[in-house]
Amino acid sequence: MVSNYLLLEEPIRMASILEPSKPTFFPAMTKIVGTLGPNSRSVEVISGCLRAGMSVARFDFSWGDAEFHQETLENLSVAIKRTKKLCAVMLDTIGPDLVIVNKSEHPISLQEGSLVTLTPDQDIQASSDLLPINFSGLSKAVKKGDEIFIGQYLFTGSETTSVWLEVSDVKDEDVVCLIKNSATLSGPLYTLHVSGIHIDLPTLTDKDKEVITTWGLRNKIDFLSLSYARCAEDVRQARELLSGLGCLNQTQILAKIENVEGLNHFDEILQEADGIILARGNLGIDLPPEKVFLYQKEAVYKCNIAGKPAVVTRVVDSMTDNLRPTRAEATDVANAVLDGTDAILLGAETLRGSYPVETISTVGKICAEAEKVYNQDLYFKKAVKYVGEPMTHLEAIASSAVRAAIKVKASVIICFTSSGRAARLIAKYRPTMPVLSVVIPRLKTNQLRWTFSGAFEARQSLIVRGLFPMLADPRHPSESGSSPNESILKVALDYGRESGVIKPHDRVVVCQKVGDASLVKIIELED
Repeated sequence: MVSNYLLLEEPIRMASILEPSKPTFFPAMTKIVGTLGPNSRSVEVISGCLRAGMSVARFDFSWGDAEFHQETLENLSVAIKRTKKLCAVMLDTIGPDLVIVNKSEHPISLQEGSLVTLTPDQDIQASSDLLPINFSGLSKAVKKGDEIFIGQYLFTGSETTSVWLEVSDVKDEDVVCLIKNSATLSGPLYTLHVSGIHIDLPTLTDKDKEVITTWGLRNKIDFLSLSYARCAEDVRQARELLSGLGCLNQTQILAKIENVEGLNHFDEILQEADGIILARGNLGIDLPPEKVFLYQKEAVYKCNIAGKPAVVTRVVDSMTDNLRPTRAEATDVANAVLDGTDAILLGAETLRGSYPVETISTVGKICAEAEKVYNQDLYFKKAVKYVGEPMTHLEAIASSAVRAAIKVKASVIICFTSSGRAARLIAKYRPTMPVLSVVIPRLKTNQLRWTFSGAFEARQSLIVRGLFPMLADPRHPSESGSSPNESILKVALDYGRESGVIKPHDRVVVCQKVGDASLVKIIELED
């Protein structure tokens, strides 16, 4: 299978753009995280999402109780067995989320030029003059002239019912604000965001800890999305909590950068976390609009060079209610891929959107098209230059495997791994072909029973661009005189043939350990 990757710098026939793309077993190299909720929790819909390309299922605990999410997760398990598509589980924490509760759920009309008071007294009824908030320290955090955003965008995917306020005065615990634009707030819950202000609340709330130690532990979550990560210490505290929960010590932490405070500590957060989620919803409020793209490009590049997954959010909001994305949204998805993002996270689009399966399919198609013109050669040179010399043993093997695969136009790279680290390093160099990560199970014991490792490692590669896991069978055919690695390689090659990734006469690059040595070899397949 010869790669047909193009470079945007090269001239191409405009008519060729209209040629339909050939369907492939892997919808795209870029992964898709889908948030499961009211419109995407049945076995049928989840099965459709998996077939369309969802590889990570996100459970957002900013709404819904544990019982609701448990039922959804059980449906996910059934869908995985039905479709035979592997899927990882991500728990998204609430964090220091400021909200306004409208108990009556009657629409609240706010008029430009009028005043409205934000109060921590949650017993009062929300109205056009008075809005109760869930934080008593707001009056101490803000000053005259500060900007406050109120809206439903995090819950509906629509920003048409949002309002900007400017702090006019502070009276005891109340904050009096000038309304900058007319809007009608409808529904029971509105999010509140204060631009560029430190909110004195813990990143990991008591409710978050309860959910992690109960629901998270019970379901052995693969990823923890740490909302509102503001410094490296936030990640360390989350890691300490997970480490004390048995099997959750393997759970990877994706730090969610949602404000300027997290942006200012980005480098130290990236060093501590296993990956980064660029929560562009809140960041788009905290940052000037003209700076958002620059942050995204720099943040994704830093993640790429560190070999840690970068996940971008808020790309096709309009598909919450529409079957097609806007032109700007389609371009935004493509640019995220060209920037180097590992995964696209869909929130309201799949959570409560009308077209969850179609949204995943559309985003996957856009990603696949953008990947064809990704300048891998330029990125490879930058990555190698950044690593410098002398390279570590693993870096040298990974970069050599990618270089060899591109030079011989291999159809796939097969990597044997136990921890998943070697496969992630190969993916770091962004090969133009899929990387089949064959996870070798390890036998472990706690002195009471035997268990096999490997499932965590396989699922956690589902958020890494270009990495496709396969869990090897720990039992090797005794009738064969071949080594265990050779028998597993045969299974991997057969899997590649069945999926259509590998065809007769293709070349395959294999990366494996033989004793204490690491080996990169090229196989040319026969009929």
